[in-house]
Amino acid sequence: MKKIICFICCLYAMNIFSQITLKGVVKDSLKTPLELANVIAINQKTSVLESFGITNAQGKYELSLAKNATYKIQISYVGMKTFEGTIIVKESSLQKDFILEADNSLDEVEITYEMPVVIKGDTLVYNADSFKNGTERKLEDLLEKLPGVEINEDGQVEVEGKVVNKLMVNGKDFFDGDTKLATKNIPSNAVDKIQVLRNYAEVGQLSSVRNNQDNVALNIKLKEGKENFWFGTVTAGGGTAPDEGLYLVQPKLFYYSPKYTANFIGDINNIGEVALSRRDIRGFTGSFRTPSRSSGTDINLGDNSLNFLTNQDNALKIENKLATGNFSYSPNTSLDLSGFLIYNSSKILSRTSSFIQYTNQGLGIPDEATEQSSTERSDQGVLKLSATYKPNANNQLDYDIISRVSKDQQDQNLFSSVIGTINQTDQITPFSINQNLNYYYTLDERNIFAFEAQYLIKNEDPFYNAVLANTSGSDPFDTTAEALGLQTDQSNYNLGQNRRIQSNQLDAKVDYYHIINGKSNINLTFGTIFSTQEFNSNIFQFLNNGTTFNPIPTINNGRITNDIDYNFSDVYLGVHYRFRKGKFTVTPGFSLHAYGNKNAQFGTVYKDNFFRILPDFETRIQFKKSEALTLRYEMRNQFTDVTRLAEGLVLNNYDDIQFGASELQNALSHNVSLLYSSFNLFNYTNVFARAAYSSNIDQIRSLTDFESVIRTSTFFNSNFADESVTLFGRVQRTFGKVRASFNANLNYSKINQFIQGNRSLNERFTQTYTPGIRTNYLKAPNISFRYRYSRSENNQGSRKTTFITNAPSVEFDAYIWNSVTVRSNYTFTNQDLGNGRSQSFQNWDATISYRKNRDAKWEYELKATNLLNISSQVRNNATNFSVFSSETFIQPRFITFRFVYNL
Repeated sequence: MKKIICFICCLYAMNIFSQITLKGVVKDSLKTPLELANVIAINQKTSVLESFGITNAQGKYELSLAKNATYKIQISYVGMKTFEGTIIVKESSLQKDFILEADNSLDEVEITYEMPVVIKGDTLVYNADSFKNGTERKLEDLLEKLPGVEINEDGQVEVEGKVVNKLMVNGKDFFDGDTKLATKNIPSNAVDKIQVLRNYAEVGQLSSVRNNQDNVALNIKLKEGKENFWFGTVTAGGGTAPDEGLYLVQPKLFYYSPKYTANFIGDINNIGEVALSRRDIRGFTGSFRTPSRSSGTDINLGDNSLNFLTNQDNALKIENKLATGNFSYSPNTSLDLSGFLIYNSSKILSRTSSFIQYTNQGLGIPDEATEQSSTERSDQGVLKLSATYKPNANNQLDYDIISRVSKDQQDQNLFSSVIGTINQTDQITPFSINQNLNYYYTLDERNIFAFEAQYLIKNEDPFYNAVLANTSGSDPFDTTAEALGLQTDQSNYNLGQNRRIQSNQLDAKVDYYHIINGKSNINLTFGTIFSTQEFNSNIFQFLNNGTTFNPIPTINNGRITNDIDYNFSDVYLGVHYRFRKGKFTVTPGFSLHAYGNKNAQFGTVYKDNFFRILPDFETRIQFKKSEALTLRYEMRNQFTDVTRLAEGLVLNNYDDIQFGASELQNALSHNVSLLYSSFNLFNYTNVFARAAYSSNIDQIRSLTDFESVIRTSTFFNSNFADESVTLFGRVQRTFGKVRASFNANLNYSKINQFIQGNRSLNERFTQTYTPGIRTNYLKAPNISFRYRYSRSENNQGSRKTTFITNAPSVEFDAYIWNSVTVRSNYTFTNQDLGNGRSQSFQNWDATISYRKNRDAKWEYELKATNLLNISSQVRNNATNFSVFSSETFIQPRFITFRFVYNL
């Protein structure tokens, strides 16, 4: 590893010291500096664009050039004649100013090269060909090379530190704007331009009255010739594994025309290449946003889907089937119709070994070692249809409906050093339907109305079964079995639980915007949330004779079933005033809420009605066009879901039993954030920083009692405040063909927990630092090096732990002989447990492919994953109750041969 670091440092030094600088000022004929003028330098010998730059507010530019070379300089600016000239570079840096003349003629200078990056107002345009070197295959390969653009660990695209929340192709939403599906499937050779739309407004009528500073969208412009024709790739391949054959089929087909579009992405494989994970599909909301998101109210309807044990990237065996379709149709200029369908089926086999240490050492909770294997099956379907009708600039009507259904099952075989052998089964077949209706009306130039409404129907029916051995009084589960009222004379404890949670929610509001003048407006909001939830559950025991037994517990007043109705309402009025003064944009406001909630169970009705004012405030300082600082404060009211109010016993797991409290009240939180962003193309520096603080008052906390490793919990509103502080920063700087970056993420949290009747303060401080450096040569191999250092300190009552992770990684890609592409990535991960012990593992994947030339239809690829054939990966972490070390077993070395056909 030291050799690799030395190599990269030498590469960086060679790049720096073999370059000289050409700098100066670009002005107009009146000697006024020109900001955002484009300056490019083309090497006369190689005809390659060597360097480019954009002038700053003082008209200054700066280019890095090679020594002893001749360059053609082109300078362009809107409304000015393009300048062309030649400069001979020797051994020392140069200073040269340029003056551009007004363009009063129709004659144009031919631009030999397009500018790699152009700024047009709030739009940043990247010319894709300026960043390609031939090794790219997917859109994400290209995006990672763009200055200011990153793909984070969750696969999301970030621009200037902000997550991109919509992606379009030729102005049409791609699968309703999903970035992950786009980046992993759109072929890079079809991309002409990448447009970054900052301050993006979904509704043009509201762009001047709503704050859109955090909204970023991408629009992918296709190359000429890709319209009105199908394009894409079809991949097929196979290989061998120790006990089975490997297969892979991946068709990715796209059609775009001005009137309609159609996309299809399919994937069938058993080698663990997952285009969309189960978590991705569950989070596929179809760009739905709740109308009340800015009202200050948070109501949690809960998520009772299966908590699958396995990350789909790490398992012993992964089989996946995916079929997705997306369309859009514009019969006329006023109407747009679109939709998508996603079907995914997966089967996963996993195995994990863990060692768990519980937090409060003096309470008699034993340490636990577990061996766990599971089979997970999931079938998921998502369908969305949308319509937008915009007859003129003053009216827009949107309607969307999205429905989802799934069938999930997880079978687990678990051995616990404390409990013994446990077999578990989880099943659920939930469905939901979400409808969205929006209407926007501009009365005149000073008055705008907006109506937004969303209605959700959700049904969840989880079933749980656990079978534990009965060892005649010596089993730690015996005490729990007696407390649950089970028959203890059976050969085993065979538990079953049925649950059903039905939710309905209407979220609607009307906004009125009055534009006072060009720098200020007032916004009045009238909104409401109505929510109902019904929750039924019962726990029963399967007996040896095949019958079932309904136990009566000796705890919780004998309440083991649930039949509860929960109703929530919020009627609110919001007032916000927005004004601009110089560099400042200030938006103070508040919302007045009338809350009501009621739950009925066990013959008792609990009601709580009250009023509350929730203030919020935002100030934005726009230092420059691409540099800003934003301060936000908001008070939020948080309400729980029905499962924490239900007083009957619920099995979350064989070792996790809970019962709720009907009189739980809302929690209040204060939230402050500070965001800074700067994107400077003059010196190729991108800086983003975010600081956030939150304090939760009357937070809902659990009261937990352990019997051995089996815990029973209930809930209450804690008088002790929980706090968290987050600091995140990213700096990126380009030096010629080398780009350096540094990410830092610090998080401190303090929560109060209550175990065995004792209160303890759980503190966690996590630091993660990730320096990186990568080259971006167009005609030479490229290398990327990252080093992730993470330190997690956990203070959990009487137990303190420290985990340290060091993870250097190297990526290499090269396009050689104009036909062969070589790509490889390697990561070494070492985890220090803080007690003198450490664990480590390595990941190495590589690919070599051949195509006759860049435009060839056929490509042949040999791909190897887990080249070192490691058997497992290790992970250490801490929860509120425990710290654990786990070893997850993964797929062996796979080598597959693939054919790729390019349409």
